[in-house]
Amino acid sequence: MNSELISAAVMARKNSYSPYSHYAVGAAVLTDRNEIYGGCNVENASYGLCNCGERTAIFKAVSEGAVKIRAIAIAAAGGAPYPCGACRQVISEFAESPDMPVTVVTITDEGEKKEEFTLKELLPYGFVL
Repeated sequence: MNSELISAAVMARKNSYSPYSHYAVGAAVLTDRNEIYGGCNVENASYGLCNCGERTAIFKAVSEGAVKIRAIAIAAAGGAPYPCGACRQVISEFAESPDMPVTVVTITDEGEKKEEFTLKELLPYGFVL
């Protein structure tokens, strides 16, 4: 499933709307229903209104009734797309487990470089109620 999730993230970045940063990001989540939802970053001239690819993918899944995710893959070229703090917190909100895998894919001319983390490694002290 990891390769399918990575492929979905790579495909999602093709829809990125990133005219300001020129940094296209795609993400894909695997839900507890074994469904994959992809999303991309969407920028806005008012930078505070931008949305990251990770949150787009998660919000798409949640809007379809899937509120638990089992894994996420994030893909970009031009630098590793480690999730920002806001995305880490949103991932934490919907993660099935703190040990959920987070795969970061950097696309280069030589191919794809993959790094694997757990959510707990990326957000050891997330905000929870």
